[in-house]
Amino acid sequence: MSKKKQTCEVIVVTSGKGGVGKTTSSAAISTGLAERGYRTAVIDFDVGLRNLDLVMGCERRVVYDFVNVIQGEATLNQAMIKDKRFDNLFILPASQTRDKDALDKDSVGRVINELKESFDYIICDSPAGIEAGAVMAMYFADQAIIVTNPEVSSVRDSDRILGILASRSHRAEEGKERIKEHLLITRFSPERAAKGDMLSVQDVQEILSVPLLGVIPESKSVLRASNEGIPVINDKDSDAGQAYSDAIKRFLGEETPMRFIEKAGIFQRLFGASTE
Repeated sequence: MSKKKQTCEVIVVTSGKGGVGKTTSSAAISTGLAERGYRTAVIDFDVGLRNLDLVMGCERRVVYDFVNVIQGEATLNQAMIKDKRFDNLFILPASQTRDKDALDKDSVGRVINELKESFDYIICDSPAGIEAGAVMAMYFADQAIIVTNPEVSSVRDSDRILGILASRSHRAEEGKERIKEHLLITRFSPERAAKGDMLSVQDVQEILSVPLLGVIPESKSVLRASNEGIPVINDKDSDAGQAYSDAIKRFLGEETPMRFIEKAGIFQRLFGASTE
């Protein structure tokens, strides 16, 4: 059953460091919102690489891409790929053959505004770092999900991203209300954190001072889902899938306990979710 929001919101999924799980998170978040009935579009801003279509399982159906639309070589209707699982989820893939300089604010803004006419949420899957493509993905955002691993270099780079969100977005330029920020910690292991091999959830929160949206545990199911072209949130039996589902509930304002941040006890091991 489809829902309809009064206004469309643009959400950027971003990080300072590569390899932290942005595309996995973009796929899970967009799928989770669509599953809850919201009409959702997810855009791959990583021009030159393009991985979102692989994670979403639609790589063989890519004919036109984001840059084709930007340059007037295809319409949005031609380039958008409808998800196989949810009728209200659409993917706009990146180009593998163009340069990131192909994106400019006016053209990206035009695409975003056109999408706003028919979608409730637009998810922007940002490339890592602070180069042009990443800044472009952040520029039109209403909300930002900052993805970080619980390690010092990843958290430090995320802190830099927070500065860009606060100063170089369209909202900042127009003097509007700040982008609403959410923290998503990925690849977390309570056991390793307890040994001091990685930062604790509290450590990351204290450094970044961003409201915690979710903690995604280390899980083999993430890699397996990615290889199969299925967003891990669809794996309802895995702890990672359940953690992403919990994050969606929190994003939509539901009170949801924060699971997977403590070491598993005997009852959780016997009756809880599998880490496989």
